Amino acid sequence: MNHMTGPVPTLSTQPMIPPMNRSTFRVTALGGGHGLSATLKALRIVAAEHLTAICTVADDGGSSGRLRKDMDVLPPGDLRMALTALCDDTDWGRTWADVMQHRFRSKAGISGSLDDHAMGNLLIVALWELLGDSVDGLRWAGALLGARGQVLPMSRTPLSLSGMVHPKDGGRAVRMTSQADIARAGSLGRLTDLQLDPQDAEPCLEAVTSIELADWVVFGPGSWYTSVLPHLLLDGLRIALGETEAKRCIVMNLKPDTAETSGMSPADHLNVIAEYAPGLRIDSVIADPRAVARPEREDFERSAANLGATITYGHVRREAQQDVHDPLRLAISFSEVFHA
Repeated sequence: MNHMTGPVPTLSTQPMIPPMNRSTFRVTALGGGHGLSATLKALRIVAAEHLTAICTVADDGGSSGRLRKDMDVLPPGDLRMALTALCDDTDWGRTWADVMQHRFRSKAGISGSLDDHAMGNLLIVALWELLGDSVDGLRWAGALLGARGQVLPMSRTPLSLSGMVHPKDGGRAVRMTSQADIARAGSLGRLTDLQLDPQDAEPCLEAVTSIELADWVVFGPGSWYTSVLPHLLLDGLRIALGETEAKRCIVMNLKPDTAETSGMSPADHLNVIAEYAPGLRIDSVIADPRAVARPEREDFERSAANLGATITYGHVRREAQQDVHDPLRLAISFSEVFHA
């Protein structure tokens, strides 16, 4: 018998910084994986009361890929990471964050069916099976964790990502049809013609509504082709992003040259946004000055201007981990941008 009926309980939250420093902005952040997680950890400091995360649902690797294939569900991994990032910095929040991220490991010499599955992925899928709806399941998971904000999928339909890879040696272009492969494709050549399948998939209505009601929409940081761009490939989301009265902010990666974006400059990252979403206006770009080399500054600033954006240079990386955003420093940059 299903006892999980009725509205999801509302949990009270305590401000993490003095109330006079808190904003009343409604913020919707789009992305996936570690990049979106970094953004949410910063945004929960400045906009926790009205914070929504919209995650990609095209992952087909690891635990998420196995569950997607075996259970015919959305890949839960990016959704799990977003929920974990919204956990309080309290004993309750830290404990649940650890539970959600815990991965099972069999004893030495044994290959078990639970190997490498994240506990949070299993919890989310269980709620989906019990409730019959991905959004309801995520709301219940958020209530259990005491998450500061809500997490939504970009679509209730599992999506697949494909793209053309043009080899560096000038060889014949090849279409890759796996997100896991695309994430490594930059080391092989240049990525073009990124597509979602099914192309006519409906966006999550709640996600569209959160974009329409937002004061700010934030993209990035994260894997540019597999976490950021997919939101612009889904027609309904792209239209909502173009029509919303919200301002739009892009957070740049700390390391532009990755296995997915090998050889790409910061300016190239912005140009790709313009390529896949022509006419989309961006109001602000946050970039760590050490991530944009001096010789690249002019091109980067020109690309930002072409999108209509002003650049805020801020030291947003952790000193001990140069490729990881520091939540408090990034929160300060967000506050500066939102109140400009």
